[in-house]
Order: sequence, then C-alpha cells, then structure tokens
Amino acid sequence: MPLTAGALTLVMANEIETSPASASHTARYRALMEVVRNRMTNRAFAPCEIPREHFEMILEAARHAPSGANAQPWHYIVVTDSSAKETIGQCFLDEQQHRVRLRMGFPTPNYAGVKTAPGLIVVAADFRFVSAFPILNDGSEEDCLYRQNAERILLQSVAASTMSAHLAAAALGYAVWWITAIGQEYIQKKIKPLLGVPEELAIIDVMCFGPPLKASYKRWKRRLDQIMNWDRFNSENFMTTEQIEEWIKTRRHKVMFRDETNID
Repeated sequence: MPLTAGALTLVMANEIETSPASASHTARYRALMEVVRNRMTNRAFAPCEIPREHFEMILEAARHAPSGANAQPWHYIVVTDSSAKETIGQCFLDEQQHRVRLRMGFPTPNYAGVKTAPGLIVVAADFRFVSAFPILNDGSEEDCLYRQNAERILLQSVAASTMSAHLAAAALGYAVWWITAIGQEYIQKKIKPLLGVPEELAIIDVMCFGPPLKASYKRWKRRLDQIMNWDRFNSENFMTTEQIEEWIKTRRHKVMFRDETNID
C-alpha cells in the first residue's frame, strides 16, 4: 500500500537525519514542506489591507528565482487601485462568458473574486530575452527548433519566479490564486494601457492573494511513486492519449474544484 505524502516525507526526513550535521537541513526541509503543502488555491478572499511590506517580501522571494542565462525576464505590477482591480476582474468575467458562448466545455472557475482580492500582482514577461538563449537567428528550420526551446526556457524561468512569490505569500499566511487565463489578445489590449505596461512585454499571469473568505482545502495530488522514476521512465506512469481524454472527461472537473477526499 503506497505511503501517504505526509508519511513518506517523514520517512525521507528520518533517513536524512542519519548524520547529526544534517539535522538542521532536515528541519529546514520540514519547514519548507509545511509552506508548500499549505499553498492552497482560494478564489474568494476576506477584506484585508495588505501591508506594503508584505508585497515587498513576496516579490523579494520572486527576485531570487533561477532563470535561463540569469536573464530574469520578469516584471511585477502591484495593483492596489480598486477601479483597476474592477477592470481586470471584469476582463476575466467577460472571458468566462466568452467560453460559454464558444461551448468550450471547460469548467471555468468564477472570476468574481479578482475584483475584491486584497492582494493583486500582475506578472509580465519580456520575450525579447529569448535572444539571450541558444538560437541561430537565421530563420532556418533548426533555428525554429532552438527558438521554440528558448521560449520554453523563458516561460519556465518566469514560472519559477512566480512560484517563489506564491510560496512567500503562503508563508505569510495568505491563500493564493494563480490565474493564467490572460493570454488572449483582447485582454492584453485592455490591461496593458491600464497599468502602463509597454507593448513589448506580455502579461502572462495574475496572482491574487489574501485571507480566505472560506477555509481553503487541499486538492488532489498524484502520489510520489506516480511521478518519480529511477534511472528510466516507469512505463506504468505513462498515460495513453485515450486515457488522458478519459481523464479530462471524467475527472478534470472533480480535481479542479473538489477537496482531495471528495473526488470519487
């Protein structure tokens, strides 16, 4: 029978503690995992005044993230103006209705909480830094492949920085919400001038946070043995295209919005 995540972490920590010198490292790991496990998504927040110091602490964590070529291709815009939050939130509500009209079939969350989120940070990426990564710049087919990889490097870099910000917010006791539904061109055209974002940059995420209006709950996560492979990929962890399609059809809506104990 597979170990629970908590039990497995305890076993791993105990094994690490075989050397007295590693005891402090294990304590740091446990403290980190406490923050990681309690970084939970919430889409409705209680009214709260976020201190400027907390915004700075959160983005100080984001600043220290790794990035390809140490390019640090990110910018963060702290939004405190209520009218700006209203406009940004309405963009997402309009997108929600647009998906309904398209009959997309995606279980879109309720974006109303964006308008009243005590903490709201817009994440912008500078894709010009793709040129800082290995590319040929000659328009060849091989260059296209390198450029595709370079864009992945950039996105991974910004995601690492954003995740650091989320963990910092969780460490400060806030519930968080990572919103990525901002790539549509019409949303960019509304939000960029609103926040004075240069045209050369792309807004790719919005981070909302604050005290939860209702208690946050832990969503389902795969077991460690389902994602961890030793030396070679474990074929038992591979999902066929048909299995993924079935998962989307029968389980996606459950794991997106339900408590991990209530998905079956």
